[in-house]
Amino acid sequence: MSWRGCPRAGRLDFGGAVSERESEIRVYAIVRSGGRQHKVAVGDIVEVDKISTAKVGDTVELSTLLVVDGDAVTSDPWVLAGIKVQAEVVDHHKGQKIDILRYKNKTGYRRRQGHRQQYTAIKVTEIPAAAK
Repeated sequence: MSWRGCPRAGRLDFGGAVSERESEIRVYAIVRSGGRQHKVAVGDIVEVDKISTAKVGDTVELSTLLVVDGDAVTSDPWVLAGIKVQAEVVDHHKGQKIDILRYKNKTGYRRRQGHRQQYTAIKVTEIPAAAK
């Protein structure tokens, strides 16, 4: 195969030029919900364990464990105590079915059980900046 037929031929980039995607400052946070941690950014739709007190369209606050704003990383619990990520409830739904099978050899013991986890889909609307 010749290099002329290669779509990348002549496009090698060894310079220090930064693409638009890399130069964009991305703000994201690690939040806790339902015993799990999720990485979220503004506009993301995330599935969390069901929030039974919230209805579709309500605003919920999620506790923050870490905030990254470009090069600034905030992980101090005293600062993060005042930062709550705002999110809007989009939907309540069930997850995929999980089949649970129990079997013991030579005894005739067989049990079959199914489970579908309840989830709440939330859309992140605001990540407040940490006080500097």
